[in-house]
Amino acid sequence: MTYEIHIDHLRLHAFHGVQPQERTVGADFFVTLRLLVDADESTFTQDDLCGTVSYADIAAAVRNEMQTPSLLLEHAAHRIASRLLTDFPRLITVEILLEKQNPPIGLQAEGIGVKLSLTRQ
Repeated sequence: MTYEIHIDHLRLHAFHGVQPQERTVGADFFVTLRLLVDADESTFTQDDLCGTVSYADIAAAVRNEMQTPSLLLEHAAHRIASRLLTDFPRLITVEILLEKQNPPIGLQAEGIGVKLSLTRQ
């Protein structure tokens, strides 16, 4: 049985960016995930965590990947999605939206981000 887990706007401070200031001072980022899960029936009928994935473990893996600086948001998002598929075999698809708040682009914007989707082969 498949279902989706949604994690919306997980806020993290990290040091991604091309500009030296971004890699020194850092910025706030939001990570939004849509995870397609191949769950065991016991998750639904027996209230059993072993048949699915833990939201807390997913969040910890995202936090860990965000601690490694990347020049490009595309690179950071791909690393996170790949890690989740590797670490959590019940995940079928990881869709991630990675947004940088107040980006240094010379214009006012609440955020700029990238969205990608990876599916287990």
